Amino acid sequence: MKPILIFILKNCPYCRQALSWIDELKKSDAKFNSIPITIIDEKQHPEIADKYDYYYVPTFYVDGKKIHEGAATKEIIKKIFEMALD
Repeated sequence: MKPILIFILKNCPYCRQALSWIDELKKSDAKFNSIPITIIDEKQHPEIADKYDYYYVPTFYVDGKKIHEGAATKEIIKKIFEMALD
């Protein structure tokens, strides 16, 4: 199982939607609950965000590799979760 790192901004509507879909996916499929997910607000932790190459939020990394940047659908997040389980 690979860890997921997500960069967000608190006031970003796409980030809030992504977080909502993450919760929904975890409730609908128990296997997703075991995935280690770290969520970092780039304004609160710029020292961490500056170490990564991205422009848009939310941005998803799986095992240190950027997988998706910008607005994400529920289907995209599910694919990211499935990648983390492999």
